[in-house]
Amino acid sequence: MNFKYALLFALILAVGFHGQTSGQTKPKYNVLFIAVDDMNDWIAPFGGYPGIKTPNIDKLAKKGVVFQRAYCSAPACNPSRASLLTGVRPSTSGVYHNNQPWRPVLADAVTLPQYFTANGYEVKGAGKIFHNAFNDKASWPVYFDVPQSPEPPKAPVNGFAHFDWSPVDVKDEDMGDFKVVNQGIDFFDKKHDKPFFLAIGLTRPHLPWYVPQKYYDQYPLSSIKLPKVTANDLADVPDAGVKIAKPTGDHKFIVDNKQWEKAVQGYLASITFADGQIGRLLDALEKSEYAKNTIIVFFGDHGWHLGEKEHWRKFALWEEASRVPFIVYAPGLSKPNSVSQRTVNLMDIYPTLTELCNLPGKKGVEGNSIAPLLKNPSAEWDHPSLTTHGFGNHAIRSEKWRYIRYNDGSEELYDHDTDPQEFKNLAKDQKFAAVKAKLAKSLPVINAKDAPTVKEGKE
Repeated sequence: MNFKYALLFALILAVGFHGQTSGQTKPKYNVLFIAVDDMNDWIAPFGGYPGIKTPNIDKLAKKGVVFQRAYCSAPACNPSRASLLTGVRPSTSGVYHNNQPWRPVLADAVTLPQYFTANGYEVKGAGKIFHNAFNDKASWPVYFDVPQSPEPPKAPVNGFAHFDWSPVDVKDEDMGDFKVVNQGIDFFDKKHDKPFFLAIGLTRPHLPWYVPQKYYDQYPLSSIKLPKVTANDLADVPDAGVKIAKPTGDHKFIVDNKQWEKAVQGYLASITFADGQIGRLLDALEKSEYAKNTIIVFFGDHGWHLGEKEHWRKFALWEEASRVPFIVYAPGLSKPNSVSQRTVNLMDIYPTLTELCNLPGKKGVEGNSIAPLLKNPSAEWDHPSLTTHGFGNHAIRSEKWRYIRYNDGSEELYDHDTDPQEFKNLAKDQKFAAVKAKLAKSLPVINAKDAPTVKEGKE
């Protein structure tokens, strides 16, 4: 290769790396991938809890597209994260619960960070991206592990074991999530000659809800509003659903010990703490040279119940366990300050990012690119969302309906136009048989022999 052609080749590489295009070379955008643990739809852009303080997430929402009907593939950390990062659904892989190592059954899977590495990106991860117990070393050329956060001297304080909440007498700087975000801030301060994929994972608001006192002070107990509930809400729920809810477990403890308001306070305080860390990260990006050429994907790995359906935590197929915060900003493509009401799923992240970054489409990925919805949030879209919890238990969410079918064949059906809290199960009403049949077409087809022998993990 003579000097002239070598110089031309180098120029083409440089143009591709920095996202500038002459009309023939497509840009290579950077990616900031922000994963938050156990954050439900209570944050302000999703309208869940009146008066919640999430100014930094609010700011991001005005910059990008808010997907109001976004759902996880599984309402638990491990299967949710493993599936969205490999592009393989739980019902395909058989990875359903938190205590199942996912890599042995997905030995040949190319994870999202691996795919970006293979396509010339600089890749770094920090914090909780995969489930902590099964982080995938092969996915990260550079990785900063999840640091421990301080706990009260005499824990548990209000709950039991890991199910606890209390302020801690520490500074933000002492918290693990603060240190994780520092990794992102330092990354933006450095010069990067290649496009990058930076994944930052925050632990809060995952239990235990131990955050500095100043965040608790923003939610006085006297101002706490409990979730909307109705008496005997589980009366029309099949036995399989009641078994999942476990009303005699966490919920009975909360009610008997008069801890409901305190628990809600702890959850809110933890969300606002997480929002502060997200703000530090986004401010650093905004001040960097990469601000105009970086796609931002922000999501929660699943939802969270705080007493709805007499249930706490995730591990269920109802709206509060499966609906997730999901905001995407794509420079020059996404429509600012817009909202999409289309049903999307975290499985859609993989194909969306490969398309937005002009990478070759990854074969075998289960999910749909939401790039058309970034351009037009109201575009035609015929992809109901599938959430799976354990073998044979699935929920299908359309814009109007939630349909649940358990492994034993029992069902739930809720009309979200008239019943957003899912108080009335319509599944046994014959006039909705056609609705159920249509939604059932989106259920996965699996064989009984594929049922795993493991049981659900607690956290």
